[in-house]
Amino acid sequence: MNRHSLIGGIAALVLSTAVQTAMAQEPGITDKTIRIGMFSPLSGNAMAYGFDVVNAAKMWYDKVNKEGGVNGRRIEIVLEDDRCNANDLVAAVKKLVEQDKVFLLNGGSCSAAVVAAGEYIERAQVPFIMLNASGDGVIYPPSKYIYGAFSITQRAVGGTMVAFAAEHLKGKKIAYINHDDAYGAWNLEAAQFQAKKMGVELSAQSVSPNITDVTAPMLKAKAANPDVILLTTYARPAALLLKKAHELGITKPIVLAVNGTADLKQLVENVGSKDAFKNFYIQDVLADMPGGPKIKWVYDMYKQSYPDLAAKPGHPQTYMPYGIPPAMAVVNALKAAGPNPTREKVLQALSTMKFDSGVMAGPIEFSATDHAGQESAIFMKFDGSNMSLVPGSFKSQWAYQPKS
Repeated sequence: MNRHSLIGGIAALVLSTAVQTAMAQEPGITDKTIRIGMFSPLSGNAMAYGFDVVNAAKMWYDKVNKEGGVNGRRIEIVLEDDRCNANDLVAAVKKLVEQDKVFLLNGGSCSAAVVAAGEYIERAQVPFIMLNASGDGVIYPPSKYIYGAFSITQRAVGGTMVAFAAEHLKGKKIAYINHDDAYGAWNLEAAQFQAKKMGVELSAQSVSPNITDVTAPMLKAKAANPDVILLTTYARPAALLLKKAHELGITKPIVLAVNGTADLKQLVENVGSKDAFKNFYIQDVLADMPGGPKIKWVYDMYKQSYPDLAAKPGHPQTYMPYGIPPAMAVVNALKAAGPNPTREKVLQALSTMKFDSGVMAGPIEFSATDHAGQESAIFMKFDGSNMSLVPGSFKSQWAYQPKS
């Protein structure tokens, strides 16, 4: 071997060693794989919020792997069941980070559970890209390590509900029923902001998520003589409120937020009469109605990826498409990080990211001061059997303002 060849060989070896050393410092990265930690409710009463959402994200990662991966690396998934429980979710996150040594986290379908993990994620300094939790409690104020609300934040839920009631239903007086928990406080904050911005009167009531007798709040709502009634409750209280509204002869439009729409068939059964849905609307955050032409490709992809599951009743679950945009964001950030990815490079890519997922009602857009990716919603009229899309999307005007 001549002197130049020897020097060239040594240089190549030094460069290779340097690259391998750099990668060794980043957990979950090898020269052939990138390990991603996923978690969501895969069992229990809340699995409708996460089981098929995870499947959607996984099928996007599978698609990327079949096309050659990201900068030559295959995406490798480590999956945990968090059962929509804060203790289980925190335990799952710790296992993924400390034992499985994942490069980043992509999970979370339940906001309260996700918020519980926020402090640990900050300490671990690991990038966390949420699935379909609204996660206001860790989105605001923005954290360097946490990005989410690919579905919608609760603040955007409240803002878009009021925008729809005022713009499309021409409501001047709006009755608003939310929950007396953090979830409800978040959406009410933006609803009040939106109402003031649009010059409409908002009469709000906060009820327990475990309420069993809704007579008093619905009588109070009726007494306010509203043009529109907005419900931002979970599914079970929503069914009770709709049933009571029908019993009280309320015929004004009632709009249900996306929080309560996980299983519309079950909602109708719980209400007990399709007549209660004569003037009823539901909020969604997709680009189209479930299975509509704009997002048909997602459902077709699901059937191809999970033919046995797609043949079973109840699948795909309502929130299934929500898993695609966060997986897209992860892939986009990994690609932007280049052939020698680091967590810092991924975080930098996320902080300036904007793309149209083709799935959600609005674009996915992040900035250094706003880590809520999607802030728009669509609405559909639902008669208990069929849905019809209201044209256009509605955007919340609320924006986070740092405290001085």
